[in-house]
Amino acid sequence: MEGTPGAPVLVLGNSIGTTRAVWDPQAAALRAHFRLLRFEYRGHGRSPAPGGPYSIGDLAGDVLALLDAYGVERALYCGISLGGMIGIWLAAHAPERIAALGLCCTSAFLPPASMWSDRAALVRSSGMGPVADQAAGRWFTPAFRHRDPSAVAVIVDAMRGVDPAGYAGCCEAIGAMDQRDSLGVIAAPTLVIAGAEDPATPPSHAALIASGISGCRLTVIRGASHLANVSAPGEVTAALLGHLLATRLG
Repeated sequence: MEGTPGAPVLVLGNSIGTTRAVWDPQAAALRAHFRLLRFEYRGHGRSPAPGGPYSIGDLAGDVLALLDAYGVERALYCGISLGGMIGIWLAAHAPERIAALGLCCTSAFLPPASMWSDRAALVRSSGMGPVADQAAGRWFTPAFRHRDPSAVAVIVDAMRGVDPAGYAGCCEAIGAMDQRDSLGVIAAPTLVIAGAEDPATPPSHAALIASGISGCRLTVIRGASHLANVSAPGEVTAALLGHLLATRLG
């Protein structure tokens, strides 16, 4: 938890395979208005990796436990990829805890399940190296990889340090997820952000979410891939701030 005491709490959820540092491009601007609660999934960063498989509900329960531990009854929530999937669950199943929602480069349903079970099996047998080697191609456009190779390297190298057991459990949570029927019950003001060139959660997935949540707004960031907040930090920060400051804890 960081930021001005007494300010509204904003919870930030990461994409699978990244740490809380993935939000660094937005942290300073968001911290000027909110208390930021950044966390890491099971097996990511310094979090332990209990035995899997996990469910999206399990991971969302971890977030609720954090809110309880900090005495936070109601918060704003923004999540990238897996973080967004957790945000959908929270807004649908614990609506009294979520005042506003920002969903970045995510999906309510991301088949095939076999892709996720295969990836889980791969890291359990071979470690994080094989998936880390492929991550940059999903997370960043060729243009960004050429323009800022050091930023890419920092994030990919952090992925190599993720506990394979925790990563595998999170993969299985995504593979078993189907939240399409939950979208219609979400009442929290919601913004969905998509990367126009995202191969992992394409803009069509964002459009499905936006069409399912009443009053939801959709923003597509041109020239951005899956980690749009890293490759297009200004656009993503402006979109999130505009949404969050308009809603706050109402």
